[in-house]
Amino acid sequence: MKKIYLLALAAVLTLSGCNDFLDSTNYTGKDSANFPSSEQDVNQMVAAVYAATFNAPLTGNDVSPYFYLANLAADDQLGGGSESTDKSTTALDFLMYNKDTDGEAQWNACYSAIARANSALASIDNVADEDLRNQTKGELEVLRAYNYFTLVQMFGNVPMVDAAPENINEANEAPAQVDAKEVYKKIASDLYDAATNMPSYKYGSGSLVYGHVSRWAAEALLARVFLFYTGFYQQTSLPTDGANDAPAEITKSMVVQALEDCIENSGHDLLADYRSLWPYANNYSKYNTVTAANDLVCATGCPTNWNDNNVENVMAIAFTYLSAWSSTQLHLTNQYALFCGIRSGKLQDDEKYNKDGAGSVYPFGTGWGAGPVSASLVEDWKAAEPNDPRREYSILTLPDDYDYTNEGEQMQLTPYHQKKVCAVRSEGYYTFGAEMFGSGETGHFQASHPQDLMLIRFADVLLMHSELTETATGMNRVRARVGLPEVAYSLSALQNERRWELAFEGLRWGDIRRWHIAPQMMDRQLGQTIYNNNSSTPTTNTAQGGGYSARYNATNGFFRIPQTQIDLSAGAYKQNAGWEGTSGRYNGWQ
Repeated sequence: MKKIYLLALAAVLTLSGCNDFLDSTNYTGKDSANFPSSEQDVNQMVAAVYAATFNAPLTGNDVSPYFYLANLAADDQLGGGSESTDKSTTALDFLMYNKDTDGEAQWNACYSAIARANSALASIDNVADEDLRNQTKGELEVLRAYNYFTLVQMFGNVPMVDAAPENINEANEAPAQVDAKEVYKKIASDLYDAATNMPSYKYGSGSLVYGHVSRWAAEALLARVFLFYTGFYQQTSLPTDGANDAPAEITKSMVVQALEDCIENSGHDLLADYRSLWPYANNYSKYNTVTAANDLVCATGCPTNWNDNNVENVMAIAFTYLSAWSSTQLHLTNQYALFCGIRSGKLQDDEKYNKDGAGSVYPFGTGWGAGPVSASLVEDWKAAEPNDPRREYSILTLPDDYDYTNEGEQMQLTPYHQKKVCAVRSEGYYTFGAEMFGSGETGHFQASHPQDLMLIRFADVLLMHSELTETATGMNRVRARVGLPEVAYSLSALQNERRWELAFEGLRWGDIRRWHIAPQMMDRQLGQTIYNNNSSTPTTNTAQGGGYSARYNATNGFFRIPQTQIDLSAGAYKQNAGWEGTSGRYNGWQ
């Protein structure tokens, strides 16, 4: 039911790209004096912000979403994709761009969501019920903060719009580009207010609609922002703008207290089996019989009780199921699973996607081949933690009889593919979602991915608490889940634990940037064995655009501000370092 419910809410909106600095369209036909006045009004208002935040970046099959580029830019995944059609995907791996529009979808979606949140917050006092008002206000603040955090991580210095426009002239005026540290003040104030005033609805209490942001998500996101800001900018506290009676700064002890509130009172916990977190553990993809030995973890002993609405899931993007491709609704499905599916020139009908096919990768399915796993991750993991079952639970080693020659011009193909955010099939269906939610159809390999995307897991909450307190309690609780022995706290142990536990979940990029180890870790991708353009002959991953560390040092890890935005500002917005003119443009493999 939750899939249909969220789709119905999203259907209230007409999603479109922003052609101006601020999306000021009146989506409701009502004014701020009387809207929102009912729970239905609140649902419509909040749905508009969720849709812009989580679904709009996926319109147009664009590679702009931060989650996508954060995985590919980091050291544990290469770019991948096709040399002829997906140059933007390969470019991300080297901190480069291919199309002038790269990054534009995420920029537009963020500012659309921020504008909608600003307008909704301006009228939030119309909600009479105090709990509903505090919950709704908190959701809007968290979503606004989430969008601003995406922008400052991705682009650095960006425009800030902190209130709804009061007239047409304000709506059409280009907001000033400000130092990223000023944006962090707004982010901190929003998250502090939300974490302080949202109701303490426990997981499983029935008081909170699945897919909506909670107090616990606000606390966890505050910790994530604090760690990135203080690490990357080498500060000891996170400043605020003082809004909503926020203190002048958020200190480490305040963040630790917030995390402890989440740990002790949220009702969230670790799932008993790590594999249950990932869609491959669904009941429809399971093997009924095992005909050959392989490392596909669902062949034997895999739990089949996967559910994205689980006790470990603190914050997620809720997606829906579509039975067929749609030009207007595809972004409501999990396109990350499609982007990161295993590429093939035969698309959905390649024999390798079948359970007993040659070179079988079942239950993993077809997609655009983004994010082949770096061999350096596998090597480091085996050396540091040889008995860690999460490596097999997270990484697919391609079988010995895998055919590398029919991959649709796949680039940077390695013998490894991640299992967490990937297309998943069931026997006789193009996705397991078609069997789970469909009515007899086989589904569509681009559209039928219903699995939600976890943005914050309880395991991350425990690891952030260990890092901030420099204690091993949370870290060892995470390790105990997979049967690993306790270890003493050290920064290197914590860094490894985050790398193993949270692999491919969009966090590694922020981690290596805030720990100031990005250049050397990224350079370890050079010289790895890869397969390019359907060749059965391996080659090596070579420097593009000057090389990984050169590109990172030139850009400090920030991406190119879309040229359209600089043009719209009449040159008032300044391009990020390392991206001037055509610097960083990727035109093909050299």
